[in-house]
Amino acid sequence: MARAPYKGARALNVMATRTSRFNPYWLLVAPAVLLVLALYVAPIVNVLLLSVTDPKPGLGNYVKIFESDTVANLIWRTIRLCLITTAAAVTLGYVVSYAMLHALSHVRRRMMSILLISFWISVLVRSFAWLMLLGHNGLINDLLIGLGLISEPLPLMRNELGVLIGMTEYMVPYAILPLLANMQGIDPRVTSASRSLGASSAQTFFRVFLPLTKPGIIAASLLVFISSLGFYVTPAILGGGKVQMIAEYISVQLLVTVRWGVAAMLATLMIASVLALMYVLNRFMKLSVVFGGVAR
Repeated sequence: MARAPYKGARALNVMATRTSRFNPYWLLVAPAVLLVLALYVAPIVNVLLLSVTDPKPGLGNYVKIFESDTVANLIWRTIRLCLITTAAAVTLGYVVSYAMLHALSHVRRRMMSILLISFWISVLVRSFAWLMLLGHNGLINDLLIGLGLISEPLPLMRNELGVLIGMTEYMVPYAILPLLANMQGIDPRVTSASRSLGASSAQTFFRVFLPLTKPGIIAASLLVFISSLGFYVTPAILGGGKVQMIAEYISVQLLVTVRWGVAAMLATLMIASVLALMYVLNRFMKLSVVFGGVAR
């Protein structure tokens, strides 16, 4: 009988401990979590189910990746264009980031302002601007003909070249962010020490600075490639329907041919690829730093 009060007190302590572990702030986050589950997770799960149930249950839609030349060529074209875009955007972004790093403070602020403004311009507006520049009667062809360099307009659009130009221009700012964040994290005393030991500027850059920026290069490459996978407007406008990528093909399957299973299968492949690449990206650089945060 003497142990009863002790057991009761112990039970009360356990309940108090469990109550103290509950954070009341979760009640504030719960509506947002439920909203995300309802608006994002549930539709994605529905897409996954649709890819294996329409038009009939099974993996028939995924088999088309190996059996259908159209789907295989579509996937290969998308990967090829994204790789070329990644290489071009990261190269241009590296040059701009390096210039921003060594520019004067007021010049750097102006360059950063221009970079931020580029994010506010719609991809649709950019694509139509390139349409005016690259068309047969566009500014570039008119200028080249006026200078006597060519006798007839160059085919700069409705082909892969036009799509690559538009995609690269749009992706350069996304490459600059992780590259600049990585470069700003390099101690300038390292390059100063290299020069003080007798290394030339070229040797310092290629043997010291460039290897230190490898994480930024990898992060920028993955970020640009991931973003390029979902391009829809630019290939549709500058490609003129002749250069289809996965996103545009999914739209055709949904709205024209009404083959929802094939569209869901391609969407599932894109989701899986993006998640895998985002995991690899996070291994090299924190995602907050990639999107302009501060490394800690």
